[in-house]
Amino acid sequence: MKILALETSAKAVSAAVSEDGRILAAGYQDTGLTHSRTLMPIVEGILRNAGLTVKDMDAIAAAVGPGSFTGIRIGVSAAKGLAFAAEKPCVPVSALAAMARNAAFAGGLIVCAMDARQKQIYNALFSVRDNGSLERLTPDRAVSLADLAEELADDSRPKTIAGDGAKLCLDALNAAGISRCRIAPPHLVMQNAMSVALEAEEIAKNGGLVSAQELVPVYLRPPQALTLRERQKLDASN
Repeated sequence: MKILALETSAKAVSAAVSEDGRILAAGYQDTGLTHSRTLMPIVEGILRNAGLTVKDMDAIAAAVGPGSFTGIRIGVSAAKGLAFAAEKPCVPVSALAAMARNAAFAGGLIVCAMDARQKQIYNALFSVRDNGSLERLTPDRAVSLADLAEELADDSRPKTIAGDGAKLCLDALNAAGISRCRIAPPHLVMQNAMSVALEAEEIAKNGGLVSAQELVPVYLRPPQALTLRERQKLDASN
């Protein structure tokens, strides 16, 4: 199975193509330029260099959240457009589940942490089984750093933190006296499309393919910036 995967949930942007557990091509950029400028050139470049087209893919995957509202919208919209045009199915991938794959080699507990502002992180916890596979312990969630520290207070396992909120999370856990915490290595700490592609393969094998129309963002909490119509709807529902 060939999968084209897109990752736009945070500051960096990336795309990758995988086939049966192997990464065929990948591109990554973290230069401060907007995803709307950088994503499609990366996609076009890796496909061209690999001698592939979107039509060669079996599915299009995207990190659907949580993360940056604008970033997620760009990635999901791009995936939907590519899938519609090529008549391919899609794979929705949790940005946190993909991120956990980066640190699974470390064993113990994987703490995924994306900066959600307001002293919160987007977080999920995973345990690494003896065979190296991951067991999800929590759903994707927006949680305060204080609540996370309380949750981990009695956990003696080594803890590896991944994500763009890793330093923020590490500082908070250290301040709370949580033991055996470390950040994933620099080349594995950030979100990337390679892990999205590999996670997507597992989801697809387990029947998780959806149509382009069914691919939607997952935000966990409402955007801070709302249009007037969105704000009126929110006020009316309260």
